[in-house]
Amino acid sequence: MSPRIAVTLGDPRGIGAEVVREATRNAAHGSEYVFIGPKQLLADLPGEHVAVGEPATSPKRGAGEPVPLTLDMSPKAAGRLSAAQVERAVELALAGDVHAIVTGPIEKRALHLAGYEYPGHTEWLGQLAGGVETAMMLMTGTLRVVLVTTHVPLSAVPAMVTTENVVRIGEMTRQALDRWWGIPAARLAVCALNPHAGEGGLFGSEDETVLSPAARQLGATGPIPADTVFVRALNGEFDAVITPYHDVGMTAVKVAGFGSGVNVTLGLPFIRTAPDHGTAFDIAGKGVADAGSMREAMSLAAAFAKRAKLPV
Repeated sequence: MSPRIAVTLGDPRGIGAEVVREATRNAAHGSEYVFIGPKQLLADLPGEHVAVGEPATSPKRGAGEPVPLTLDMSPKAAGRLSAAQVERAVELALAGDVHAIVTGPIEKRALHLAGYEYPGHTEWLGQLAGGVETAMMLMTGTLRVVLVTTHVPLSAVPAMVTTENVVRIGEMTRQALDRWWGIPAARLAVCALNPHAGEGGLFGSEDETVLSPAARQLGATGPIPADTVFVRALNGEFDAVITPYHDVGMTAVKVAGFGSGVNVTLGLPFIRTAPDHGTAFDIAGKGVADAGSMREAMSLAAAFAKRAKLPV
């Protein structure tokens, strides 16, 4: 049986629809796709279509008629369209109608304007799935990075990087590596928070008082300074790196494999992957967007679904 994968097109002003369209050309994933998005953007996509639309507010349009899709449509309307796609994909996944979902890029500001005040897909998906705890993994090739904190100000990071949170994320990572990658005894590393892992307290105490106890509880190596831990992971020493904040982990993945990175949400009762890029409004509609990351996200979702062997 071929995996059934729901794919959302993301913010209609961005590059989501075009990279999805390009990624499905000559695709060898062996999957059946359910594409979710505004009707106007679903044309020519090879699979089932689930159209979502923003109800009309103008008396010039009929009730329920979608708002015209243009790059200058309001962010609030775009946010509602983005949200409707994700909500429908999760409904399909929870009902067992699809094996996995792949989400196109959305703009967080647009979502907030539409009333969805989540930092990003990761936390939002956890709520849609029933309030489950989630974690964000970024990967390219064999480099896998999992974030302890995601979209928060850097000033808020130290208070959120607790021993308990690091251990929780580490355990979630081990479970995912066993279930989806077939790595039953994953080798984890903990990335340091401070330069030189604090240099014995000279540059901060968190690595000694917070991250070292977490690493011991997890049976992981670390904390290891950021300027070396990713090199060691790329050389095959670790199966995943637990990182304290967003940019240190994202930078490592994008430098190692820009255009091929994939975002995987851990902790959900269904498979979710996504490309590692944003909406790229500046190049939308110009035909120059790189579909590599979306192609990788779709391929990985298919591989996970085949491993899970879930019935539909």
